[in-house]
Amino acid sequence: MVESIGVEAARLLAVIADPVRWRLLAALADRQTRCVCDLQPVAAVAPNLLSYHLRVLRKTGLVQARRRGRWVDYTLAGDALPRLHAAIPRAGVLPAVPASECPPDRSEPVPDRSEPVPEQKVVGSVVR
Repeated sequence: MVESIGVEAARLLAVIADPVRWRLLAALADRQTRCVCDLQPVAAVAPNLLSYHLRVLRKTGLVQARRRGRWVDYTLAGDALPRLHAAIPRAGVLPAVPASECPPDRSEPVPDRSEPVPEQKVVGSVVR
């Protein structure tokens, strides 16, 4: 049960992690219906990419679409906000993972910028 909740939560959070989809959801958050032509400037992407992002939002059930002649109107789904709210981890809801079971941090240390960077010489295509 907890695992299926975690999978659904991760899927929803991955969908809204994209900046274009986030902007689209923000534009629809007032629960007003918007024509796809009104969402184009919000998305700031090519029409084919806008269609792709709206399809992803439709497939996850976060937005609903209604055809109006040659236009399509989009609305935030009625249960979108409660589903997104439920996807945010809260203390005591998801099992804690002990630090000993977490993979080691493999990130590179941030270089100290207080010291000058040594000068490099380019010889041919090799940096020395």
